[in-house]
Amino acid sequence: MKVVALVSGGKDSCYAMMKCIQYGHQIVAVANLLPADDSVDELDSYMYQTVGHQIIVSYAECMGVPLFRRRIQGSTRHQKLSYQKTPGDEVEDMFILLSEVKKQIPSVTAVSSGAIASDYQRLRVESVCSRLGLVSLAFLWKQDQSLLLQEMIANSIMAITVKVAAMGLDPSKHLGKEIAFLQPYLHKLKDLYGINVCGEGGEYETLTLDCPLFHNARIVLDEFQVVLHSPDSIAPVGVLHPLKFHLERKASHSLSGNDKTNDLCRENISSVSEVQGENPKECKSPGEHVPEVSDLIDVSSHRLHVSKTEKDNTFSLCCWLQDPLGASAGLQEDLKLILRQIELQLIGYGLGWEHVLYIHLYISDMDQFTQANETYVRFVTQDKCPFGVPSRSTIELPLIQASLGRAYVEVLVANDQSKRVLHVQSISCWAPSCIGPYSQATLHKDILHMAGQLGLDPPTMTICDGGSTAELEQALQNSEAIAECFKCSISTSTILFVVYCSTNIPLDERPKIHDKLDTFVNQLKLSYLDKDAKPDVLDPIFLYILVPDLPKRALVEIKPILYVPDTAETPEETFCELSSTVAPSSFGFQPVEWHDSCIQKCVIHGKICVVVLSITSEVAMKICSGSMNDDWSNGNHQNSFTENQIKRISRFCIYLLDKTVLENGFSWKDIMSLRLYIPQNLHVPVETISSLFEDAFKELDQMKGGAKVGGKPIFNLVPVLGAGRSAACTEDIITCELFARKY
Repeated sequence: MKVVALVSGGKDSCYAMMKCIQYGHQIVAVANLLPADDSVDELDSYMYQTVGHQIIVSYAECMGVPLFRRRIQGSTRHQKLSYQKTPGDEVEDMFILLSEVKKQIPSVTAVSSGAIASDYQRLRVESVCSRLGLVSLAFLWKQDQSLLLQEMIANSIMAITVKVAAMGLDPSKHLGKEIAFLQPYLHKLKDLYGINVCGEGGEYETLTLDCPLFHNARIVLDEFQVVLHSPDSIAPVGVLHPLKFHLERKASHSLSGNDKTNDLCRENISSVSEVQGENPKECKSPGEHVPEVSDLIDVSSHRLHVSKTEKDNTFSLCCWLQDPLGASAGLQEDLKLILRQIELQLIGYGLGWEHVLYIHLYISDMDQFTQANETYVRFVTQDKCPFGVPSRSTIELPLIQASLGRAYVEVLVANDQSKRVLHVQSISCWAPSCIGPYSQATLHKDILHMAGQLGLDPPTMTICDGGSTAELEQALQNSEAIAECFKCSISTSTILFVVYCSTNIPLDERPKIHDKLDTFVNQLKLSYLDKDAKPDVLDPIFLYILVPDLPKRALVEIKPILYVPDTAETPEETFCELSSTVAPSSFGFQPVEWHDSCIQKCVIHGKICVVVLSITSEVAMKICSGSMNDDWSNGNHQNSFTENQIKRISRFCIYLLDKTVLENGFSWKDIMSLRLYIPQNLHVPVETISSLFEDAFKELDQMKGGAKVGGKPIFNLVPVLGAGRSAACTEDIITCELFARKY
């Protein structure tokens, strides 16, 4: 990509440019915001570093790229963390500046910034980039600051301090010193006082006088003045005011990969443009049009189906098109109708997209992912979700084969606004970016719902090489990076790992996938247990789902769900201990010892109950032992079942789920989500299976009460190619995934 780099003159923005070049991008321009008054060194700004701005004018000549500058007219008016367009705010000056860069250099597609830890700054850069249709690059984001500082020095960034404002830093001693000289002292201050060694807490600011990007000249500071802003005896604040400097020419050389930048800008090798003017008019994207209710008039009610769990405050809502005759108008039309129906359902409950925590987007053909996304962003927008956009997983399923149209959507909804969303749109070395209205993770009421993670290399956003196990390891590393933002680990806090496996994984690789997952989690767990703070450790459930395809032709996608309590209270986890409540028998089934082998569960006493029930062929034979023919006895069943056998299996599933839920102190009113994974080769229509489970719930309610299903099913029936406890064995007849919680 061709990149315009936001530069303050500091070491971070310069090193971010170097990382851009390392990853194959081209710096075609630099952009800088400076005070309206040249005599002012520093503004009272949360957003911009301006000390040393008098020297930035030389960057164009030093680098051989055009420099665009704008004097800051605005001030800090929008002080909330997430930024929204606010007239008169200093962020609008950045928008005007980058708008002009884009106008003058239309080939620019990305913006580089040196953000390391400030969400405030990152979110504002991302907001401007989103409005301009540019990609935000933040290759220093969330990187270890000690390592970063060492890398900068090792990569020949010669930067001096131009502001100090921390305990242990004295303006008279430490201003104008090179970071290489100060590095040992900064680490000492970190040990003594906990400062940020890269200055991310405002401890100090720098000005880069030379680096490998300056292939034409280096800056020599001849004379400066120390200006004391605060004579505080503990942490005095002072800045360096440049008085005189000159450029020292050097032999021409450049970083590999940036020669094209020089060619592009040869005519304007040292041009400096000052950008004036007001906010340009923004054109609304055609994708912002919201379809009207009339869009639904061509859909007959018997084709459009909805399911919903009964929990009042957090519930699952699902919508699909029953399409037995293949009458689908196409993926985009199906998805538009489904999303509109979900929108109407939410409105009916007095809610909106801002209340959605998570979205499962199932489509029939991953080749149409782009078209599906175009439709998706018409409904789920950042404007509609001021508290953060939902997290999302996108999976290809055999929907057409199951007569379910070409799209199928499930949303998890909360009727409050207490969710905390992590949404990083910048491409970085931290974790894969989410460019668009879907986030990396959503925390709500102690449960962290993480978006499906692929084996993407974060800085390049490409699937890593090495096959399924290499992809899985990268996906786990990405998941761990996200978990760390919530001060937890996937190795100690995960309740459930759902692993989607593509059929493109070679058969001989599949047995290695669970081994890799188990080894990675256990090794990570040991590293946490070796630390002073002993974390509470959960023993997670593993569920593997075999699917036709995944985004970017990935072989593996992992979806962890974590328990992240917001207090220091130790969670009481149980697996086998049962409460004093004993569930009565249902449907004629009596407790038998082998029933326990069907269940994986994770129970946090009085809070969470997660159950995965696996009906294997062997279990199905035991359930239906009285109705199996000779072929079954000889093992020649190949998932061929009669409707009566599926009816009995469905009732066994409800019986055992009911028993497990009740014995652990929960009820059907606590069910947040219930998915039934049905393999394509079951040879019983999905509609029939759905009806059998609906009837089973009605019978349970008649027998015991408490399992009322209202006018909609309380389960989501998900057609898959297979499911099971390992990637090597995804041959369950039916798999049930239940999530219950109490508040």
